[in-house]
Amino acid sequence: MKNPIHFTALKTIWIKECTRFLRIWVQTLVPPAITMTLYFIIFGSLIGSRIGEMGGVTYMEFIVPGLIMMSVITNAYSNVAASFFSAKFQRNLEEMLVAPVSNITIILGYVGGGVARSLIVAVIVTIVSGFFVELDIQSYGMIIITVLLTATLFALGGLLNAMFAKSFDDISIIPTFVLTPLTYLGGVFYSITLLPDFWQAVSKINPIIYMVNGFRSGFIGVSDIAPTIAIGVLIIFNIAFFVLAWWLLRRGTGTRT
Repeated sequence: MKNPIHFTALKTIWIKECTRFLRIWVQTLVPPAITMTLYFIIFGSLIGSRIGEMGGVTYMEFIVPGLIMMSVITNAYSNVAASFFSAKFQRNLEEMLVAPVSNITIILGYVGGGVARSLIVAVIVTIVSGFFVELDIQSYGMIIITVLLTATLFALGGLLNAMFAKSFDDISIIPTFVLTPLTYLGGVFYSITLLPDFWQAVSKINPIIYMVNGFRSGFIGVSDIAPTIAIGVLIIFNIAFFVLAWWLLRRGTGTRT
């Protein structure tokens, strides 16, 4: 990023992306807070009181990190998928592609916007959770690393989805049929130690298991997966998704007619 042109382009894309979701904050930042409040009330207070403890902590404490991570995943993905596809649909993307701006700069710009939105939502949901449970954070470093890697990974995922999407309907296919099942089966509401050995092994194929447990270990010190393994898996997926996004953008996949 030594070239001032690339830095200026990156800053411009970041500002555009942040302005886009902040301008419509009622649609982008408020709904996650309302949705997570309902989760806390229904799953935490009502159902949680009957479940009791899980992993040595109250059920409410157990699900808080998973719910925060779920909001991070959803918002990072949807922000970049919608924004990048809109740029394709409105032919704005072509202006960046013909400009003296590197593909890496374009990727970092859009991903940065998705990460910014997901982090703001994470802070909002964390504040909301404080009304339901007393947070006793174990490792700020683990929390920061996990949330940044997760937000970046799903922002890249949203970018890849937008590249292949040919209509706005295509953007909703992956979240509906892939992300939602993986998230609900990713240990947000339960510990995989409750499952038989076979299904524990199957669950470990789900990458969201590593994100949720890594984040949970930072929050309450409880995890079904070793934190180092969780971080390692996230790094590998981030590198793979970034390289794939760069290669597809370089080839013009989904961006050239």
